[in-house]
Amino acid sequence: MKLHSNIIGSGFPLIILHGFLGMGDNWKTLGKKYSELGYQVHLVDQRNHGRSPHSEDFSYQFLSDDLLAYCLDHNLDKIALLGHSMGGKTAMHFACENPEKIEHLIIADISPKYYAPHHQDILDSLQSLDFSEIKSRTDAENELSNYITDKGIRMFLLKNIYRKSPSEFALRINLKTLSEKVIEIGKPLAENAIFKGKTLFLKGDRSNYILDNELNIIANHFPNYTLKTISKAGHWLHAENSFDFFTATSEFLNN
Repeated sequence: MKLHSNIIGSGFPLIILHGFLGMGDNWKTLGKKYSELGYQVHLVDQRNHGRSPHSEDFSYQFLSDDLLAYCLDHNLDKIALLGHSMGGKTAMHFACENPEKIEHLIIADISPKYYAPHHQDILDSLQSLDFSEIKSRTDAENELSNYITDKGIRMFLLKNIYRKSPSEFALRINLKTLSEKVIEIGKPLAENAIFKGKTLFLKGDRSNYILDNELNIIANHFPNYTLKTISKAGHWLHAENSFDFFTATSEFLNN
């Protein structure tokens, strides 16, 4: 599967992987900042997201294999890899399977552990959208507001809506497959998966995705890890405190 990407700048390749229901464009502002450090930044849309192809196949193994194919297609022998949430799990799988390709590994607000399904409200809200009735983004937001009270989350989801034709809106994500296989998102890293290279984990101080009493799970898979906490930030730490996020990640990349 050929993944869609937006490539910014030139230099050592840095691939950024978005989270569930996101897309590479969510990272455009930070991507430009990393490019100014001398990186060729690849903002990748994972399968069933953004402008990448849709498929009924969906698991971290498929996502990791897609990334390997992307590296081969773009002649990327060695990369820096940054993944947030679902993208972080993809990055973990990829690093454990292809350690020789990783120069720096950054995992944003996700652990190798199992997570119980917790996206149903969001998926229900997207499934409620009737695009025969929706004539504007305001119409879509009004419908989403019946399910999602947080305006920030609604704005994030609305980025998935595009004009399919002058008179019709549609979703870029493959909502059918993602809804049917949402359980895949929470699956843990394989017990024997280990990456011994330097790895930076970041957590938001207002997020419960990485808990202090579960750090041994990270250490079992990533024995050479460092954890940094981003203040005044929840799960979307790169958007909620982009300054501290960029500072912490750029220091790690330059080390």
